Amino acid sequence: SPVHGRGFDMAYNVKDIGLLKWIGANSFRTSHYPYCEEMLQLCDREGILVIDEAPAVGLNAGFTATGLLGGNPNGTWKLFKTAEHHRQVLRDMVQRDKNHPCVIIWSVANEPASQEDGAKEYFEPLLNLVRELDEQKRPATLVTYEGSNPVSCKVAEICDLLIINRYRGWYDTEGNLRGAAALLKDELEGFHKRCPDKPIMLGEYGADTIAGFHDINARIFSEEYQVDFLRAYGEVFDSLPYITGEHV
Repeated sequence: SPVHGRGFDMAYNVKDIGLLKWIGANSFRTSHYPYCEEMLQLCDREGILVIDEAPAVGLNAGFTATGLLGGNPNGTWKLFKTAEHHRQVLRDMVQRDKNHPCVIIWSVANEPASQEDGAKEYFEPLLNLVRELDEQKRPATLVTYEGSNPVSCKVAEICDLLIINRYRGWYDTEGNLRGAAALLKDELEGFHKRCPDKPIMLGEYGADTIAGFHDINARIFSEEYQVDFLRAYGEVFDSLPYITGEHV
């Protein structure tokens, strides 16, 4: 907040939950940093569903690992030695939050290099640890990104449900919502074909917008483009019965 920066501010937490209800939302992910327990207590009281996510962001060696700068195309899980610390963070998260009824899903990471060799070997023990620690046996998963598609993803089978982030029509195919929707639907159908017994959820999607910027042609950054973007995604979700939720 403007008053406390990133410090705890209960008044702003209450305001945020009020805004969620105002727009008809009922859920959020605790990405990409640890949330205070008071927020979970507030969600318990107000009936907001929470995907409790470890602050494991950036487990992707990026351009160097993918070979774009001449690096090893499968370098992330050879370079990063984070597994033991990751386990401790997950132990702390589950121990603190396991008795909150608002917590419905555990997520162990956001957008790691889950398409690279070694990802399954890294994440399977972490997912099993969370399952072991949680006596209520809530679903455990991790959130993947566009580089981890239905063909390249190495972790789909070890997750209890699939949560994917997609920005077709924004970070790529921008301005072409028909093409973006077709790409999105193809990917979702691909994941469902690969894992037909697993629910699929959108962890993130959306288009940036300049408030008050209007354009009859719905150019990017206009409010009209954002509306058209959300409508295009919504039509795809509504056509696929295995899509169980979405976060904008």
